[in-house]
Amino acid sequence: MTQQTNQSWGGRFSEPTDAFVAAFTASIGFDQRLYHHDIRGSIAHATMLARVGVLTDDERDAIVEGLNDIERDIEAGNIEWSVELEDIHMNIEARLTDKIGITGKKLHTGRSRNDQIATDIRLYLRDEIDAIGSELGRLREGMIELADRHADTIMPGFTHLQTAQPVTFGHHVLAWQEMITRDHERLMDCRRRVNILPLGAAALAGTTYPIDRHVTAELLGFDRPAENSLDAVSDRDFAIEFTSFASILLMHMSRISEELVLWSSAQFDFIDLPDRFCTGSSIMPQKKNPDVPELVRGKTGRVYGHLMSLLTLMKSQPLAYNKDNQEDKEPLFDSVDTVKGCLRAFADMIPAIEPKKTSMYEAARKGFSTATDLADYLVRAGVAFRDAHEIVGTSVAYGIKQGKDLSDMTLEELRQFSSDIHEDVFDVLTLEGSVAARNHIGGTAPHQVRASAQRARDALKAAHAGGAQ
Repeated sequence: MTQQTNQSWGGRFSEPTDAFVAAFTASIGFDQRLYHHDIRGSIAHATMLARVGVLTDDERDAIVEGLNDIERDIEAGNIEWSVELEDIHMNIEARLTDKIGITGKKLHTGRSRNDQIATDIRLYLRDEIDAIGSELGRLREGMIELADRHADTIMPGFTHLQTAQPVTFGHHVLAWQEMITRDHERLMDCRRRVNILPLGAAALAGTTYPIDRHVTAELLGFDRPAENSLDAVSDRDFAIEFTSFASILLMHMSRISEELVLWSSAQFDFIDLPDRFCTGSSIMPQKKNPDVPELVRGKTGRVYGHLMSLLTLMKSQPLAYNKDNQEDKEPLFDSVDTVKGCLRAFADMIPAIEPKKTSMYEAARKGFSTATDLADYLVRAGVAFRDAHEIVGTSVAYGIKQGKDLSDMTLEELRQFSSDIHEDVFDVLTLEGSVAARNHIGGTAPHQVRASAQRARDALKAAHAGGAQ
């Protein structure tokens, strides 16, 4: 008599699986986190099978009760996972059969582990997307409120990390908020493609049982069943799309982190990060290190790596399911965990940032930040822009030699460069006048910054009302 090597597929084999191979191919070490979603999918599957007459109501009830008992056991820590049973599916099914007998073996009717795992991952990722969406909303809200409080806190704006034009801290923070808003929109768009049901595709070609996939989709909250059974079991685009979202999000958070690290340095001295988000040095007692933004900046690389890992995993797979796809979970799980951790840290930290207004203001006074305003002043006086550009460039060169900013020069000094400069020039050479002059939607005028913050606040509320987390 042939020795059975595995209760789910051992009938065809004549010898046991090598112990190393069993451990090497098992996924229970990491896919056990899918237990809730596996059980949820199995309950829906059993419910559907009873509706179409494949299971009796009593069999369905026994299965559902047994699965609920198993979930309670797992959450109480009373389950020992078995490598011999390979994965979360077979561990739960074996436990169910132990509890309720042969009826437990009927649960797998009309499905395969191929469509089962594809369903589990989508259920898991959908829940995680909703949780991440909530944290993105919390971060955006914190940024909006911080920007609103500092709509008129003047700081230098930079290009090439060189002083360019005056802006306000509120305006700069709203730029961060715009980046995160796009990430939030990408995530919600990704969720639509996650929310498609693979269950019912079975191994690759569907099933001969009279299943009703629309019932299963409705029970599990999916928008619709997948259209093609081959694609349903082998598609991992949704996981790649999520890690793409995660990579772009972490890229944005890394850019913000870089600014926080720079700004909190003694050389910039623009902001104070709360002590609870920083650490000290084991040897230098004066140090206050911005560890949270530094670590977020560092974690960006691992998420990029997960995106490349999934893209490479899928790049040459023929249809349909292949064992390669077991390698999709750990990159996805770690991307989820990394994103959630980084967002929690940022959502707590960003609203608590304290700008150092005097340092920012003094920095904005350096580097001839109102030079463009002087050029615009001359254009309004009738000077061609290219000529105005040349005039201001010459005045800046003079200022560098004299160690004077444009606003520190006398009217006589300025008029040596153009007779079109008059007393009212000082209205545009002040930092306050400069930021107030850009009085249009998206501009730096403080009331425009506050209006932009209110629009962002309204958009976030509308997103919540519309179901986006």
